[in-house]
Amino acid sequence: MKRYTLAAEAVNEQEIRKSRFRAYAAPAETPAEALQFIQARAQAAATHNCWAYRVGPVYRSSDDGEPGGTAGRPILQAIDAQQCDRVAVLVARWFGGIKLGTGGLVRAYGGTAAECLRLADRLEIIQLAHIECHCPFAEMAALRPRLAQFGARIEAEEFDTQGVRWKLEIPASAVATLRAQHADLTRGQGLWKELEVQ
Repeated sequence: MKRYTLAAEAVNEQEIRKSRFRAYAAPAETPAEALQFIQARAQAAATHNCWAYRVGPVYRSSDDGEPGGTAGRPILQAIDAQQCDRVAVLVARWFGGIKLGTGGLVRAYGGTAAECLRLADRLEIIQLAHIECHCPFAEMAALRPRLAQFGARIEAEEFDTQGVRWKLEIPASAVATLRAQHADLTRGQGLWKELEVQ
């Protein structure tokens, strides 16, 4: 399944039964970056500043005084439903005097967050793999253009007496095809190893 982050910060505002809800959403590469964005966008004059973020498997949310599960969790569900990752969303509420009930709050917070994310400019997240490979000198000229063709980026290059050793960053979707071409070109003699990302 494709996952998306945001190209830039986005804002969406709705009025629901006299309460004003304003969502702020932004890309966040780390949980610390997500919390920093949330803290920076929290509205001092708002009745509640509810939020959620997801950065890969790490997620958190806050109801900020609203009944448990009526604000932070619906915002997080909106992030997931919009197939977003590496995203932080804050929804500020200015109370308008009419109580919405738990169902109304879930719809208001989740709906405002979802609409904000839906309207935002999004970027597809490309999963990357890190590879170490060795290529004999004789095959370098044939293999190098194929690396570029598959979106591989050479992170490091070291020469030895036999050829070149590359550390590559490759879109995960291209690894199997590129590995097969590397094996074919080197007649199965070249090193090909997937590296664990620290």
